[in-house]
Amino acid sequence: MKVLIAGAGIGGLTTALMLHRRGIRATIYEQSPSVREVGVGINTLPHAIRELAEIGLLPALDDAAPRTRELFYYNRYGQEVWRELRGLDAGHAVPQFSIHRGRLQKVLYDAVIARLGPDAVKTGLGLAGFIENEGGVTAHFIDSVTGGPGLTARGDVLICADGIHSVGRRTFYPNEGPPKWNGVLMWRGATEFTPWRDGRSMAIGGGMGAKFVLYPIAHPEGGRQLMNWVVNIKMADGAASPPPKESWSRPAQRSMVLPYARRFNIPDYDVYALVEATPQAFEYPMCDRDPLPRWTFGRVTLLGDAAHPMYPVGSNGASQAILDARALADALQKAEHPRQALHAYEADRRPKTAEVVRLNRKGGPERVIDEAEKRAPGGFESIEDVMTKAERAAIVGGYAGKAGFAAAGQRQGGATSSAATPTPVAAK
Repeated sequence: MKVLIAGAGIGGLTTALMLHRRGIRATIYEQSPSVREVGVGINTLPHAIRELAEIGLLPALDDAAPRTRELFYYNRYGQEVWRELRGLDAGHAVPQFSIHRGRLQKVLYDAVIARLGPDAVKTGLGLAGFIENEGGVTAHFIDSVTGGPGLTARGDVLICADGIHSVGRRTFYPNEGPPKWNGVLMWRGATEFTPWRDGRSMAIGGGMGAKFVLYPIAHPEGGRQLMNWVVNIKMADGAASPPPKESWSRPAQRSMVLPYARRFNIPDYDVYALVEATPQAFEYPMCDRDPLPRWTFGRVTLLGDAAHPMYPVGSNGASQAILDARALADALQKAEHPRQALHAYEADRRPKTAEVVRLNRKGGPERVIDEAEKRAPGGFESIEDVMTKAERAAIVGGYAGKAGFAAAGQRQGGATSSAATPTPVAAK
């Protein structure tokens, strides 16, 4: 069997590695001229790390990024709403990693080149279209640098792992239209700065209309650490306003972000100074797409963001693409016919990812701070006076269970005692 993969992102690269482990040949076609370390931070959850560990990537991940130990949720005053241990510390068999997206991609890319050979990834080639028959599928690629003819490739299966603007998805659903925007603009950045707490913890603070996310994405060195931050601000009614042009790398002026950074308080950390020290911030709208009724058409299927782009809450986007890769590789190994394999893969993954898309639209686990703000917009002396531990656990733990990464016997904790809770202050 020969598999063609459009897209050398996290989903496409992981799929190639999973297929190689099962003795199936794969070639990846990437529209970018090269596979570079771009983007900012992401979190990769234990249910996905388990799959990467099984193909021998845990040592490389440990070299690239810290193992996440604890997650804190705060309101905008810096008062603790919820905390929980993560990864190994929560009872999982494998870690959670907070990692630079480009570095995760490089770990996967280096493994593909080492195991599949230097010709396994062909760059500068964007998927233009495909034709299939009973004997296979022929994919046509254009030269994405010059816009001229690229090449034609023949395989048994074509996997479209080509992102939220997938050519494959647009071929199957030509009238779908642009991604759906929820009205939230996201500013993101990363810079070497003072570590927070133990250098392995992450924080999410704010409430319904605005959130600040903070976590490290590299090991500390010399008293500094590469710190990733995100500012999410509700700017418009997404149903009534079109989103700005999407881009993972559209530069944003820090002067636009700094006034919003003043709105958040993360205990023992100067988030304003962090944003101010970041050389370059990037802006993009928080978008997703509706779950599809079907991913697979004959010998062609969708994977990752091409199949189920979701809001980046709950740390699930890259993780779900990795789970897709494992399921698809298993199906292709077991099935008697490629079409049978693709339908088995879709039957497994489509309903699961559709549920995560829907949960993320409701706020995911971050809804716990939305609810705290709704009930106590001016802050609180004790979170127990606002929400019981059971109520908070139902929001955060319920999401983990439905998204597939809750650990058996996971240790969770409520907020600190009221004596340790900061006194509310006026919003900056």
